[in-house]
Amino acid sequence: MLIGKIQDALNEQIKIEAESSQIYLAMASWAETEGLGGTAQFLYKHSDEERMHMLKLVQYVNERGGKALIPQLSQPAIGYKSLTNLFQTLLNHEIMVSGEINNLVDICLTEKDYTTHNFLQWYVAEQIEEEALARTIMDKLSMIGEDKGGLYLFDRDIDSILITANSENQ
Repeated sequence: MLIGKIQDALNEQIKIEAESSQIYLAMASWAETEGLGGTAQFLYKHSDEERMHMLKLVQYVNERGGKALIPQLSQPAIGYKSLTNLFQTLLNHEIMVSGEINNLVDICLTEKDYTTHNFLQWYVAEQIEEEALARTIMDKLSMIGEDKGGLYLFDRDIDSILITANSENQ
């Protein structure tokens, strides 16, 4: 049964995953209104993925006899200076999420909750992929610089960056 520190930490992670979904949804909306349809679709999918991460945690907490809390969220940022700024924000956010997952794993080890520790290993692996994907995107944007043609091609091909990055990490 989940109680105390573990339940509290998992509920905090539920909030982080929900916030991630909202952040990426806001990013997608910004990209769409800036004429970056490919980037918007990529971010809409990413938002859905983060929501699934949250749901997985909610169900785990409830299945283990705990009580998952659905958090109130604050409004995420609604604008970005550039596509590079948006993806740097995304990378920084993923690095923060990785740190939070690592803290959660540490709590599980301290509390000797090896079942939850085992459950969280999926999140540890997922964060490695998320950070690698964000770094791959930043590398591409760095190569492109301010070249409008390059940005056009990037926006058109961002889904293939996702496929390439995920296949490199398997």
